[in-house]
Amino acid sequence: MAEIHQLIVRNGLDAVRAATTTAAERALVDVAASIMAEESERLGITYAGWCLTGLPHKRLPDDTPWQRKGHRLTLLVEPGYIRRHGELMRIGVPYGSRARLILLYLQTRAIQTGSREVELGRSMREWLDRMGVTSGGKTYQEVRNQADRISACHMSFFWDDAGGGEGFMKSALVTGGIRPHVADPHQGDRWQDTVTLSSEYFTALQAHPVPVWEPALREINNRSMSLDIYVWLAYRLHALARPTAIGWDAIQDQFGAGFGAARSFRQVFKEALAFALAVYPDAKVDTEVTGLILYPSRPPIDRKTLVALPQSLPGFCPGPTKG
Repeated sequence: MAEIHQLIVRNGLDAVRAATTTAAERALVDVAASIMAEESERLGITYAGWCLTGLPHKRLPDDTPWQRKGHRLTLLVEPGYIRRHGELMRIGVPYGSRARLILLYLQTRAIQTGSREVELGRSMREWLDRMGVTSGGKTYQEVRNQADRISACHMSFFWDDAGGGEGFMKSALVTGGIRPHVADPHQGDRWQDTVTLSSEYFTALQAHPVPVWEPALREINNRSMSLDIYVWLAYRLHALARPTAIGWDAIQDQFGAGFGAARSFRQVFKEALAFALAVYPDAKVDTEVTGLILYPSRPPIDRKTLVALPQSLPGFCPGPTKG
């Protein structure tokens, strides 16, 4: 159990909150306490490739592709086009926490049903509500925009094979749009009924799904870097055989796009890591001057679920090595 959870158990929530000095510290305590009281066993699913790379955290120019390098793995996301008011227009790559949550929903439902075709409509709206993402006003527009971007983009994963070769997967994420319609006061919220994942992406997802704990996602739903760190730790820690050191250079390569100065990145990363650990009480991670030390830890969900799901992508290691 992480330090903040131990403090709450030992001293009580009120005492720990009273000892905080900033709003961020109080938010962290509240997240940890909420997770400790959580009884839900709902699971989410993500593709293993997203545990080693990630989407941008902030908006890029609409014509700019996104590239992210993990250990022996490279992600390339290329912007595409959508049709709006009869005109084709370029739309940039997906970004931020909303894009990550939409992808988590699509992947989870596809694995749960065993089908490329994923129901939207009420099902997606209820899931977003459960995640603490309301479907009205500004939030609705954010979800709609990220849905457009996911629909239009093309994605490629490139990896180095353990035998010295190279492999890649290139695909659209979906074969049809997932753009929600504007709410109609006479008909309710009219979302497109279904969306179909591309066959290439669905095949990769079926072969390499990674289970995550839905309540953890809910508590950090507005923190895109914390979401990335959480799914990385959920994938990485339970597979470790021994403590593993990871240098700051390797960490910044995976999580630090857009940060020029190492010092500014490390401060942001440490705050994001704190929230990821707050929703993963069994995670054992030490922060050192040289980087992180990861320790073998229980997975964030019951191990029985993990047994039925493949845990590693063939051809590359499940995380950055010491660097």
